[in-house]
Amino acid sequence: MSPASSSLLRYCPDLYHYQRRQTRVCMVGGVGIGGDNPIRVQSMLTSDTRDADACVKEALELVAAGCEIVRVTAQTRVIAENLQHIRDGLRAAGCNVPLVADIHFKPDAAMEAVKWVEKVRVNPGNYADKKKFAVKEYTDEQYAEEVAYMEAQFVPLVLECKRLGRAMRIGTNHGSLSDRIMNRHGDTPLGMVESALEFARIARAHDYHNFLFSMKASNPKVMIEAYRLLVAHLNALGSDWNYPIHLGVTEAGDGEDGRIKSAIGIGSLLADGIGDTIRVSLTEDAVYEIPVAQALVECGSLIVNGGLAGQTPPPSWDPFSYERRKADRLVVNGMALGGEETVRVFTTREKWDAVAHKLDKLGDFKPEIVIEDSGVIALDPRVDAAVASVNASSSAKLVTVTDGIDLAPIHAFRLLAAKLDAKHPILLKDTLHLPSTANHPPFTHSLLTAATNIGSLLCDGIGDAVIVNGESAPGQSLRISYNILQAAGTRIFKTDYVACPSCGRTLFNLQSTTQKIRASTGHLKGVRIAVMGCIVNGPGEMADADFGYVGGAPGKINLYVGKTAVKFNIPEDEAVERLVDLIKEHDKWVDAPAVVAAV
Repeated sequence: MSPASSSLLRYCPDLYHYQRRQTRVCMVGGVGIGGDNPIRVQSMLTSDTRDADACVKEALELVAAGCEIVRVTAQTRVIAENLQHIRDGLRAAGCNVPLVADIHFKPDAAMEAVKWVEKVRVNPGNYADKKKFAVKEYTDEQYAEEVAYMEAQFVPLVLECKRLGRAMRIGTNHGSLSDRIMNRHGDTPLGMVESALEFARIARAHDYHNFLFSMKASNPKVMIEAYRLLVAHLNALGSDWNYPIHLGVTEAGDGEDGRIKSAIGIGSLLADGIGDTIRVSLTEDAVYEIPVAQALVECGSLIVNGGLAGQTPPPSWDPFSYERRKADRLVVNGMALGGEETVRVFTTREKWDAVAHKLDKLGDFKPEIVIEDSGVIALDPRVDAAVASVNASSSAKLVTVTDGIDLAPIHAFRLLAAKLDAKHPILLKDTLHLPSTANHPPFTHSLLTAATNIGSLLCDGIGDAVIVNGESAPGQSLRISYNILQAAGTRIFKTDYVACPSCGRTLFNLQSTTQKIRASTGHLKGVRIAVMGCIVNGPGEMADADFGYVGGAPGKINLYVGKTAVKFNIPEDEAVERLVDLIKEHDKWVDAPAVVAAV
């Protein structure tokens, strides 16, 4: 899809100025989502739903940390019955936090859960549709038959939600699109949108409107495109399709990688005014998700809005389909950038000098170009004469946005890319306002801000080099730079992990297992490994992964190559070793480099 072909779709009223998307309000118990309400922070219990005391304890801890909505898995009708005891335990403790039942595969579980919780999440890909990974062509009649069956399964829940005053999330997952949708629309953001809209049309046909949408994926590019496409379609359908949006990157992982991937997906959409409630999915104890989500909301609230009145050139990129901006190749200080070259990592002279004595020990986090020596041209993209001067050059020039101007980085670099001739490579910055030594933001804030600003632009195809100025520590700023490039899928320099958060469905200890897998495979540059506690979100979540380690039954692991299960029911204590064997079988293994002892 080219910019011209998608010009009729608009997901954002102004790509160069922040405006929050206006929605109707969805009430979840006493908590309003959308409208003029603040962006709500939520999380999900990792405790077994059958253990009411453990669930109540964990939920109270989440609420104490600032969680406003708590989700609980309900795998079967019998398990869903225990939601009553969880609800009663929380209310007895004086806690009125709304509860959400997470439903996959089992309409009867949803019908039981809706009695006890304030909101039900359904996944259109597996609520009623068949999922046998069958490849076939559907006639219009066959397609209509399956839609009618799905509708018959879904309508009773809609009517019960309406009768009881419950809310609903129509939550599409990239990894679990139904065979019907896959064969009609493919494994695409458009397929995700169409899957959700089918359910929304059924709800609206019964005058039920207390719902919201989500479009989750483990790949931030796919996730961003899907949400943008959803909002564009809602806008095209009419003003009364103004339903709120739940944001999340599913299976983001842990540590800095999980936080960066979440910030790229969630933060970039918040910066465009999209999103009314968020959940950060980390492979960590759920309570650690809350401060990250709160920081993302805070970062979004600090967006600078000045200076772009009347600056509305058509975008040079297609917001609904990733393609890297086509700059000319340029050699800067002996390093090639632009064109088909990898995106380069810049640093300042001060930081270079601080790490120069240990460059050989920095491994994959080495600085490549010093900005003061690069000849980069810094300009204000609002000043047409400055842009025209660069465009008049017959040769390619490296260009960036000047520091200190009253623009948000995302808006400033979008404007630069829209006005600048494509041949000129662009150096991205995380911030246009250098932090003072006396008032330096916390590391998490620097990390999330950099990931939001630089990651969003990379996912738009903008940027041939990056520099992180918001973090003053030289080593940390370089690590952030490279990890953003990795999470955005721009420059793969280490093993990539798709790791889901724990929940009540998880069939093994995700945190300890993920660390064991990292210890054995962390040296495999460019290999992508999915670690999932169960297969509920579907093998499609492993579409970009080379190998998968998935809980198949208690104590048993299934191993995947891509989306195909190839080894079944492996005892958990053997599974990591068998994963290594599988990687070797497919010629993706290299031995880890020898560790040199310090002298």
